[in-house]
Amino acid sequence: MVFPVNNIKFRIGTAGRASTEAQMAVVRDMETFSVSFDNGIEQWNPIDQEGWVRRLMTSKSVTVSLSGKRNYGDVGNDYVAGLAYENGNGAVTVLETEFPDGSRLVMDCIVNVTASDGGGATDVAALEFECMSDGKPDYIRA
Repeated sequence: MVFPVNNIKFRIGTAGRASTEAQMAVVRDMETFSVSFDNGIEQWNPIDQEGWVRRLMTSKSVTVSLSGKRNYGDVGNDYVAGLAYENGNGAVTVLETEFPDGSRLVMDCIVNVTASDGGGATDVAALEFECMSDGKPDYIRA
């Protein structure tokens, strides 16, 4: 099955990790959505393998990157933009993503705002951020 990226649904907790269902919000006016993985792979060269490398994946992290437009007055967009000035526990929340096949990714995350409120003179102001997993996420298969 192939699908357009705009079929992905996502919501962010606007009250940090303690966000209730009512405090989950879409971040409006996002244009790109990507998921990337950082995998820790341990490798070694045992003599019995005659020089061939052995490997084992020993750690993982996931990052969901979003970019789009700054939308003042949208609850999700305002919440994320405000995290640009936070540190420590002020920059943690929960992200829920539902993919078109019905699978879901739910994760505690650090929100790393990388751009906000800028652009060219005739551009619409940007909002770009990453939701970086903090601990093991829940991936629920469809």
